[in-house]
Amino acid sequence: MERQEVKELMDKGTFEERPIHGALEETNISWVILSRSHAFKIKKSIKLSFLDYSTLELRKKYCEKELELNRRFSEIYLSVQPVVFFQGIWVIGGNKGKIKDYAVCMKRMQSQKRMDVLLKQNKVSATSISLLANQVAEFHKKAEIIFKDYNHNQAMGIFNDLTSVQEVVYKEFGRDYLEIIPKLISWSDRFLETHGKRLLERSREGFIRDVHGDVHSGNIFLYQKPIIFDCIEFLDEFRQIDVLYEIAFLCMDLECFGRKDLSDLFFEEYSKIVTCCPKKEDLAIFLYYKSLRANVRAKVFLLNSKFEVDPKKKLQELVKGKKYLDLAMRYAELLKS
Repeated sequence: MERQEVKELMDKGTFEERPIHGALEETNISWVILSRSHAFKIKKSIKLSFLDYSTLELRKKYCEKELELNRRFSEIYLSVQPVVFFQGIWVIGGNKGKIKDYAVCMKRMQSQKRMDVLLKQNKVSATSISLLANQVAEFHKKAEIIFKDYNHNQAMGIFNDLTSVQEVVYKEFGRDYLEIIPKLISWSDRFLETHGKRLLERSREGFIRDVHGDVHSGNIFLYQKPIIFDCIEFLDEFRQIDVLYEIAFLCMDLECFGRKDLSDLFFEEYSKIVTCCPKKEDLAIFLYYKSLRANVRAKVFLLNSKFEVDPKKKLQELVKGKKYLDLAMRYAELLKS
């Protein structure tokens, strides 16, 4: 579907014979229509280096995979429904007319309960973090173990892809930031060389599991029981990772919000259930993973800024990118000391 068609579906379409009348949210890879009681996620017809939604068949496949994977830890995922156009009317779930696309149907959650919103308002409690840590740990304990050896060249490549935003950093942040990316890459190469043996051991000790892949505060609702959603379905490699790399994302995210106390609490509570750092060296690896997560977030926002035409939105992306780049460097400095 094209954006205008999605907007028509939102404005004039129906679901279960009732008007949708929703609001539209957009990401780089999908549209989400929010009606009063449901959320409908429609994948964009795109092909990137790490995903392929370019055909109707592929979008159906990945909608079904998204439903299956997210149901492992979330009750809000309901079904996958065809989006049809029949006699000039858009219908989600209709059985007449031409299938134009597919939608993942979910229960709509209250946006004010999303964790990143609550963090900005300083309304995330220690109790919520403890409950979340327990929930993630119990999920990880049951998650499928993936038997694949640590790949040194691949690990270097993931971190060193930060060079893709070198031009943006120099152009937007000036000479003071000229050396930050080369310094980070040089540090990462040395770290991986030093700790490669232990990383290989961890991959053979069952720490790589089929988990979520994208656990951060924007993908969590803090109800009485936390709700985690939107795991990565488009590339297994992004989801089948070391459990330390998984929780490093959320802990880094909390620290980016200035809540190191909540980050430490999450790690402490999680570790009571999952022995994720049996060796002292693993704590250094955890810190490295936090730097890597900050690196990836910085890259995403800085690349977004490169293609953003609205000056205000461009500045917002740059500010976020710089914040994560600085955080990645702070973690590196901690490991050097």
